[in-house]
Amino acid sequence: MCIEENKAGGLTRRAALFGGAGVAASVALTDPAQAAAGHHGPLDLTYPLGPAFPAFTPGEEAARRTATTIPADGYYMQQWRVLEHVGTHVDAPAHFTTGGRTSTELHPSELLLPAVVVDIAARAARDPDTVVTVDDLRAFERRHGRIPDGAAVLMYSGWGAKVGDAGAYRGADSAGTLHFPGFGTDACEWLLRSRRIRALGVDTLSIDPGSSATFDTHLALTGADRYGIENLANLGRLPRRGATIFVGLIPYEGGSGGQARVLATW
Repeated sequence: MCIEENKAGGLTRRAALFGGAGVAASVALTDPAQAAAGHHGPLDLTYPLGPAFPAFTPGEEAARRTATTIPADGYYMQQWRVLEHVGTHVDAPAHFTTGGRTSTELHPSELLLPAVVVDIAARAARDPDTVVTVDDLRAFERRHGRIPDGAAVLMYSGWGAKVGDAGAYRGADSAGTLHFPGFGTDACEWLLRSRRIRALGVDTLSIDPGSSATFDTHLALTGADRYGIENLANLGRLPRRGATIFVGLIPYEGGSGGQARVLATW
């Protein structure tokens, strides 16, 4: 997600708890929880990026134009105007934490990691403001086993069904408040403290719920030197555990994050 720099001063600092310490499948899986057996994939968890993809704030959408053509120039090329936080992308620690690591400072070993999927889609269908809670994580572990250290914990809310409608995907009400699911800050802090996770990922515009005005989950995650992945596709096709994801982050110099091709295999 992206917010203006002049909003940063009002953000809370719960992250201080952690110091300075990150091709769609051809057949949908009928029972993702049981799909870990054997080898599958790669599954593309990335949306194509274009001017129609919803931005956190209207007006921040990507723009493109044709720069050269084969008939006129002998080769085809486009020119893009794009913010680092549009489309399927990474929030590096520097996005919310002063002095945090930038895109080029994330190590390759941090971008290839085990993943688990916490499914809150049924609840999100009833309540767009719902969040992943510690109770959800404990229930996940009772059914699927312990979340491995160093994992990416991914929220599946079913929100991808709305991605073709920017208004529905953002969920803005008449006052401009957004409504979509995310991770509760308590759940993020529990994962950082008890499971030493490397990343959080969501199928929405932000790892914080849309209604958040203080972005506490971002602050906790990036303050612990971990990263987020937003606007992930196809999470409903992943097994609940047993997958490995590769986060192909564009290494923008000084980047607060950036677009990424995210692939999964299991």
